[in-house]
Amino acid sequence: MIFAISLIILFTPASGVPSAPPGTDKVVHFVLFAALAASGTAARVPAAPLVVGLVGYAALSEVLQAVLPLGRSGDLRDALVDVLGALVALLLTAAARSVRRGRRTTG
Repeated sequence: MIFAISLIILFTPASGVPSAPPGTDKVVHFVLFAALAASGTAARVPAAPLVVGLVGYAALSEVLQAVLPLGRSGDLRDALVDVLGALVALLLTAAARSVRRGRRTTG
């Protein structure tokens, strides 16, 4: 479901993208890839393949935005924010699992 939402967000033609304050697109990219990483983690996808897949998806989405006739442009900064969102989500989910494991062994 989140992947389907990402396809809509990332590949909607520019004419269909609502205007927003500057920087909003970076927040959307961060949250979107954090959600993808969190859902992958919840589905028990191992971290290494999940990171590789999300980095590839981030790069590919920006290349496709640049070459498809969508009226959009690829942006390296968007891809970097995508990866950052994914990594932050992976770190947070790993920390949450560690805390839960600690509670099970001590309490």
